[in-house]
Amino acid sequence: MNTWFTTTTRSRLAFLAMACLTAVLPAHAEHEGKLQILLVGDSSTEGSMPRLMRPQGPHLEDVVRILLAAEKDLPPTNVINLGLSGEYVRRLLDTGRYDREIAKKPGVDYIFIRYGLNDYARRENFTENYPKDYSELIARLRKDHPAATLIVMTVIPYMDAEKSAQINALNRQVARDEKLPLFDIYPRYAQELRKGENMLNYRRYALSKVPEQYHELVKSFVFGKAPKQDVMVMDNQLDAQLGKLPGWFGDRHPNLAGYHVIGDETARYLAKMIREKGGKK
Repeated sequence: MNTWFTTTTRSRLAFLAMACLTAVLPAHAEHEGKLQILLVGDSSTEGSMPRLMRPQGPHLEDVVRILLAAEKDLPPTNVINLGLSGEYVRRLLDTGRYDREIAKKPGVDYIFIRYGLNDYARRENFTENYPKDYSELIARLRKDHPAATLIVMTVIPYMDAEKSAQINALNRQVARDEKLPLFDIYPRYAQELRKGENMLNYRRYALSKVPEQYHELVKSFVFGKAPKQDVMVMDNQLDAQLGKLPGWFGDRHPNLAGYHVIGDETARYLAKMIREKGGKK
């Protein structure tokens, strides 16, 4: 047996041994070393229109992550936005989206849950069924993510004050009954709205309702295909011309400024919670 054969054989054996060792060791997961934060909710969590109009963001999950990263005593985080427009708790569970997108996420540490707006509008017998649906979701989250801290959130001021209060009373009830922390985002958002009642929502308006004389002006703000085209503006840029149109300010979904408010308050809340836990996973 010559030297070349011996060296080659040893190299092959070493390679095979390493391959076998690799096969039995757990793979290095992306979540290792970072706190995993899930944001679960409806369109007021997802932010689909701001993503369409300003894809570069920063969007809600970016704001939370960046602000937490600025706190040098905190560990790095990975913030995942799993919100979906039009969703309510029953739909999340019944369509299978929970099983596909949430149940098997690895290494989850914190889950922020914000529902109620679509539930109010679409769930029959809302007052009775919403808390039951919510408790079912919590039970599944506890089973699938036993190490995660679950956080119930209130809704933002999207509906009128009376409806918002009704929804948030049930959110508080769920948090109390399930012995979970309640993150009340409503007061901070309402406080910011006092600076300007329309400063935190985008404008979305059917192009067909815009007077012909302004069509050239709004051309760069038009999304969609005829005949279903909308003028969509992230801020007050067209208010001077179109602000007097009936329903111009009707869409109350957050714009990027609105998501900065939600993200800022979320980062403050979470930073305190992480520190209280010693900054560990």
